[in-house]
Amino acid sequence: MVWPEDRVAIVGPSGSGKSTLLHLMAGLDQPTSGRIEWPGLGPPDRPRPGRIGVCFQGPSLIPALSVLENVALPAILAGRDVRSASAEPSRLLARFGLLDVSDRLPEQISGGQAQRAALARAFVGEPRLILADEPTAQQDREGATQVLEGLIEEAERLGAAVVVATHDPRVADRMRIRWSLRDGRPSPRGVVASSR
Repeated sequence: MVWPEDRVAIVGPSGSGKSTLLHLMAGLDQPTSGRIEWPGLGPPDRPRPGRIGVCFQGPSLIPALSVLENVALPAILAGRDVRSASAEPSRLLARFGLLDVSDRLPEQISGGQAQRAALARAFVGEPRLILADEPTAQQDREGATQVLEGLIEEAERLGAAVVVATHDPRVADRMRIRWSLRDGRPSPRGVVASSR
């Protein structure tokens, strides 16, 4: 169970099911048995625009759009006009150290910058739940710090829960709850929760 403002790290070896679990939580994959319910987010068969923000591990920016346009896309798809839809994305780009590359195409920025842009985009719809898959994997030390601090601060600003799949001990240590997976199941250590 994930409550509002929870901070959850999913840890485990590669291939243990961390990304699959995030995809199931996001509603991108369907479970072969059992079910996933998010009572606070509405029925799983109904679209939930803005309620869940997802940052994938792999490239997810649209190549033909600038970095700013990529980050603003959820706001534009939600019906806001382009001018008003760019204020919050610009703020988030500044927060994640990307304002100076906002007019570039994804192919013109580094993998770490693209990953930070995808994380900024996940916050544009003011979600109640953020799912992030290895958000520091492509970052240098400075970028990883920017990602981690930005992720936590923006989630706190929104009162959103955060679930992060990670190999990075710095990320796991900043989360209050740890889910440990092995072969798609909780490991013998199970779920470790620290004080809220």
